Amino acid sequence: MSMNEHSHYITFRLGDELFAISVAQVREVLELIQITKVPTVPPYMRGVVNVRGTAIPVVDLRLKFGLPPAPDSLQSRILVLELELDGERTVLGGIADSVHEVVEFEAADIEPPPSIAMRWRTDFIRGMGRKEDQFVIILDITAVFSSEEVAAIAEHELLESNPA
Repeated sequence: MSMNEHSHYITFRLGDELFAISVAQVREVLELIQITKVPTVPPYMRGVVNVRGTAIPVVDLRLKFGLPPAPDSLQSRILVLELELDGERTVLGGIADSVHEVVEFEAADIEPPPSIAMRWRTDFIRGMGRKEDQFVIILDITAVFSSEEVAAIAEHELLESNPA
C-alpha cells in the first residue's frame, strides 16, 4: 500500500479493546443467531450457523485471543469473514462483543505494533490506528487462523453436511 492510500476497516470490541479488520474481508455482520454445537472441536469453536442454507463455522474471538469467556449480549454480533488461506477461499464467523462502524485510515496513520508490552500476539496485528482518543488494533485476520485450524473447521463442516 502506498503512503497516500487509505483503507476502510470495520471496528469491533472484545472486552475493553477496540479492533479493526479490513472491510474487504467482511462479508456481512449478523445478529447472534442459533449456533449448533459441534463435538470434539477446540474450545474457541462455538459451532456452526446456517446462513442462507450454508453451514458456516463460528469462532468465539474472545477465546481465540486468550480473553476470558463472556456471556453473549444483545450487542454480540457474528462477523462473517471471507479469508484467503493457503489459496483457498474460506468463510467463517467470528463472535465479537459488539460491532461499531466502518472507519478509514490513511496508510501513513497506521503505526507498527509496539514490540514490547503488547498483550496480543504481534503476528496477529497489522498495525495500530487511532480513532479520537483510543487506539484501534488493526488485525491481520488471516494470521489469526492457521491452515490446520481451517482444515479442521472444514472437516467438521463436511461431516455436518454429509452425515454417514
